[in-house]
Amino acid sequence: MLTLAGVKPGDNVLEILPGGGYFTRILSKAVGPKGHVYAAVPDPKSKFAEPAAAAIAADPAYGNVSVITIGPAAMTALPPLDLIWTSQNYHDLHLTAVHTNVAALDKLWFGILKPGGTLIIIDHAALPGSPATATADKLHRIDPAIVRQEVQGAGFKFDGQSDVLRNPADPHTAIVFDPSIRGKTDQFAFRFRKP
Repeated sequence: MLTLAGVKPGDNVLEILPGGGYFTRILSKAVGPKGHVYAAVPDPKSKFAEPAAAAIAADPAYGNVSVITIGPAAMTALPPLDLIWTSQNYHDLHLTAVHTNVAALDKLWFGILKPGGTLIIIDHAALPGSPATATADKLHRIDPAIVRQEVQGAGFKFDGQSDVLRNPADPHTAIVFDPSIRGKTDQFAFRFRKP
């Protein structure tokens, strides 16, 4: 995934909804001491809180990690970014409970990236033609075609993908937390670039 992203020492990275921080730690080491990782998380008092990022940022081994609250004000205050990364949660932006204006958020991301900057989206694949909100609510998946349409609609150019996380044996009908498929979902990994 780092090869797909083209992440390099000195890069400034915004990680959207880092969850347990698996990629936060990897990105921190990849950008090194001259780079920085900004972990954008929900309000710590909300039911969507992600406390792992704050623990990582407090660890001296990850001194190049900062936590920000996800939202337009905090994101637009960041220095110019080389990379925006979101893994297994772009579909969450479509959840009924979240009420995100996805088109506006994609445009915001486009605006805060440097020209030539990269957006990486990794997520659980849904069946082609699946409606975004209903599928996110029920299965925590998204049709890859919807992702491409939305992101390209914000001005990004599709710039590549990796099939390393694909699993054609996934029937795409179970929620991603179901024991029969958890950890083995069919996932897509897309790279978009700001011209």
